[in-house]
Amino acid sequence: MLDLTNRIAVITGGGGVLGKEMAISLARNGAKVALLGRTQQTLDVVADELKDQGFAAIGISCNVVKKESLINAKDRIEREWGTCDILVNNAGGNHPGGTTSEEYIFESQLSDDSVKSFFDLEVEGLDYTFDLNLMGTVLTSQVFGKGMIGKENATIINISSMSGYLPLTQIPAYSAAKAAVSNFTQWLAVYFSKVGIRVNAIAPGFFVTNQNLRLLTKEDGSPTKRGARILSQTPMNRFGKPEDLTTTLLYLCDSDSGFVTGAIIPVDGGFSAYSGV
Repeated sequence: MLDLTNRIAVITGGGGVLGKEMAISLARNGAKVALLGRTQQTLDVVADELKDQGFAAIGISCNVVKKESLINAKDRIEREWGTCDILVNNAGGNHPGGTTSEEYIFESQLSDDSVKSFFDLEVEGLDYTFDLNLMGTVLTSQVFGKGMIGKENATIINISSMSGYLPLTQIPAYSAAKAAVSNFTQWLAVYFSKVGIRVNAIAPGFFVTNQNLRLLTKEDGSPTKRGARILSQTPMNRFGKPEDLTTTLLYLCDSDSGFVTGAIIPVDGGFSAYSGV
């Protein structure tokens, strides 16, 4: 348990499975939690659940790729509570337009309309994926970071991915965007190193969320073909649970990690350490 009493935490993507678990963990340790996301109703459900347990929480509908929307959210948080101490850039996702249907291309597929290849990737899908993952992290850090300068143990925690280490097949846009998030994390850590803001990232392995549920598991809960391949490359032989992220999150919020900045920490059951043999 940490003492985060009166510290203000802002979590983008706060209405999702992972965002909710991180919010609960921070609130249980005393933080006031502001949940940012696109759907107010979803945010209200999480915020109300926290408030019912006696925690301080608010949900604010916000678009992380629109700077004005972020500024409006920041202004409301500062009016009610003050400036941010802990920023978790959790908003992210993929788009079908940035995804191929096959892992490899063969010459015979070029005339096959049923195959979506690299050459068929859509600008809209690429833009959406880069904007949400990278620009959403950059813009949110711009808007909330200025108020964090000079605060004691201020910390920004970005959410990268296993695909930020090595690109995963079929999702080139998402993989490239998350690699950019990892790179940006290191850049921002250096840039903020003189003003007291630490910047790190968590790189989750494979967690079952609403976005990837049917990609990883069948309706009966058993793994899909892709899910089974992932498990075969994960030494701990299971998917991550949302609570698996929270100990690393709290560690990065703790003053005991005060010399840790610019790190990208895998929470992946050994996936990134395993060579396959």
